[in-house]
Amino acid sequence: MHPRKRFDDYENAMTEFLNIERDGPVVTLTMNQPEARNPLTGNSAVPEFVAACERISADMSVRAVIVTGAGSAFCSGGNVKDMQKYAGEALQPIGIRDEYRRGIQRLPLALYNLEVPTIAAVNGPAIGAGCDLACMCDIRIASERAKFAESFIKVGIVPGDGGAWLLPRVVGRSKAAEMSFTGEMLDAQQALACGLVSRVVPHDQLLAAAHELAMRIAANPGATLRLTKRLLREGEHQRLDSLLELSAAYQALAHKTPQHYEAVSAFIEKRPPRFED
Repeated sequence: MHPRKRFDDYENAMTEFLNIERDGPVVTLTMNQPEARNPLTGNSAVPEFVAACERISADMSVRAVIVTGAGSAFCSGGNVKDMQKYAGEALQPIGIRDEYRRGIQRLPLALYNLEVPTIAAVNGPAIGAGCDLACMCDIRIASERAKFAESFIKVGIVPGDGGAWLLPRVVGRSKAAEMSFTGEMLDAQQALACGLVSRVVPHDQLLAAAHELAMRIAANPGATLRLTKRLLREGEHQRLDSLLELSAAYQALAHKTPQHYEAVSAFIEKRPPRFED
């Protein structure tokens, strides 16, 4: 068993919004503003996520990340009360555009592009940007209490955080359009049926299931996990021939890692591999 320690013991860690814990190679990021249902705006959520992602990417001993929420909600998305500031004349469209670019839009660039495999453990409603936050992760596991809505249309705005790019890649164009045009809620079983999540578990087993999966992922070589995730990301927009070229280059790197040598040696010697980063 790996020793459990606070990830925010590291220098300059931020903990106003995120509760950050580490169990060996697995880091858990818990959104911890339950009284407001864990919103992503009107607080320090975005800079804390960005800082955590930078810190995780720089630490090669981290092999998996879990993202979840404290309290009854996973994430309520944008703080609707905070949006009242846009109604007046103080902020002009160019200023609002810049605020999005310097604010919420930093989140998908950080979390979606995080080098380490990520699991969203969706413990309750994931609404608007909260739904998109789950889609920024590689894998989504839902509690039976989870609900999902791409609900921007309900408050008269568009997905400003990349949801129009993320959601179709998870559920397909037709379902993404249905969710975006109606803003209607999906329960956990409906989310499972359309592929928004890969598993639904009893609420009291959610974190255990996410951690068990994270540890199964983390049992593999960390450097190769990162290369594999990057190939999956590049495969979303590259031609096959271009991806094959990149795969060959990454494979050359992988073949020269001590973890690959250890895996081959363990296979030949019929013993479990012992990976170190």
